[in-house]
Amino acid sequence: MQRIGFLSFGHWGPGQGSRTRTAADALLQGIELAVAAEELGVDGAFFRVHHFARQQASPFPLLSAIAARTRRIEIGTGVIDMRYENPLYMAEEAAAADLISGGRLQLGISRGSPEPAREGASAFGYRPQPGETDADMARRHTAVFRKAITGAGMAEADPRYAGGATGLLPVQPQSPGLAERIWWGAGSRKTAVWAAELGMNLMSSTLLTEDTGVPFHELQAEQIQLFRDAWAAAGHTHAPRVSVSRSVLPIVDEEDNYYFAGSALRDGRDQVGVIDGLTARFGKSYVGAPDLLAEQLAADAAVQAADTLLLTVPNQLGVDFNAKLLGNIAGHVAPALGWSRQ
Repeated sequence: MQRIGFLSFGHWGPGQGSRTRTAADALLQGIELAVAAEELGVDGAFFRVHHFARQQASPFPLLSAIAARTRRIEIGTGVIDMRYENPLYMAEEAAAADLISGGRLQLGISRGSPEPAREGASAFGYRPQPGETDADMARRHTAVFRKAITGAGMAEADPRYAGGATGLLPVQPQSPGLAERIWWGAGSRKTAVWAAELGMNLMSSTLLTEDTGVPFHELQAEQIQLFRDAWAAAGHTHAPRVSVSRSVLPIVDEEDNYYFAGSALRDGRDQVGVIDGLTARFGKSYVGAPDLLAEQLAADAAVQAADTLLLTVPNQLGVDFNAKLLGNIAGHVAPALGWSRQ
C-alpha cells in the first residue's frame, strides 16, 4: 500500500444532521477536507461524479480550487461518466486543472453507473450512434478524449485565422504526462483487461458487476491480477497504478459509535444484488476498533494487491468529523498495511 486517499460522493441536502445542506456547502467543504487531508499526510482527494442528483456533478472547478490550495496531494475523480462528456471540452478542462496542480491530476473515468435520469446523457445532447450501446458511446468518447490530451490534431486549421497554419490543430492547453494518469473504473474482469490493453490505470470500487461465488475481495484480487498480466503482455513502457475503494470507519469515541455501530452489524459482509440488470457482488464495510480494522484489511486480498486505497467518507458529517476519521486511519490503520506518510 503506497498511497491512501479519500473518495467523497459529495452528497448535499437538508436531511437530519446534514452539515452539507447546500451545493455550496458540499463544494467548499470538499476543498477544506482536501486541505486537511494533505496536512494529515493523506495522498489523494477524489470525488464521485453524478448528474441530476444532489452530488458533485462538475468536478473540474472543484479540483482546480483544491489544486490552488494544496501542494502535494493528488486530486482526481472516481469516476466521470463518459456518456455525458464532450471529449474535446473535457480535454481542455482536464489539462487546465492538471497545469494548475502541477501534474497532480489522477482522472478516473468509465461508462458510469445508473443515474437518476432516464437517458440522462441524451439531455446533454449525446446519444448512441446506430448499432451502439451506451457503453460503446462512453468508450467512443473516451477514445476521442485520450487522443486529444496527447496533443494530436483534432480540427482543421483555417489559415486565415491560424497565422497561416494548415493541417490539424490540437486542443489547448496541453499538460504533458496527463495521458499516463487516466484511470478506467472497471466493473468486471473483462473491462479491467480491456483497460490494461489500452494503457489506462485500474480503478476498482466496492462492487463488481459479476459474481462467481467467491468473496468479493478474492474476485477483485483476481481482476487486479488479470489487469497486471494484460498490462505486461501489452508491453506498455510505464508502470500501471491500481486503486480499490473501501468503506473504513474506525470507532474510537462515542461520536463514532453513535454513527457507525449499526453499520458494523448491518454491512459487515458481502452482498449480492442486481444493478443495471446485472448480478453484482458488493464488498463489505470495515467498521470497528482501529487494530481490528488493520487486521481485517491486511487479510483483504485486493487491498494487498493494489497500490492505492481510496477511503469512502461520509461527507455530510462535515470537515471536522471526516478529518478525524482520516487521521485515525492514517495514524492507526494504514501503517499496518505498509503505508507511510510521504
